[in-house]
Amino acid sequence: LHHEMGKRDLRSKMILQIHDELVFEVPPEEIDPMKELVSEVMLQALKLSVPLKIDIKLGKNWGEMG
Repeated sequence: LHHEMGKRDLRSKMILQIHDELVFEVPPEEIDPMKELVSEVMLQALKLSVPLKIDIKLGKNWGEMG
């Protein structure tokens, strides 16, 4: 994910990883590209026999995403 963010010249930063959650700081103009990138990369992260499901939430702070 970090490599792809660099290739796409995104300024967003992953600031926290807790178990199966990733928290990013994303400039407003990068929200849509980051949502697409995170979905694309995380859905292909592992080859499993069951489908992976991801949820993307937006908020100005972690409390707004609950």
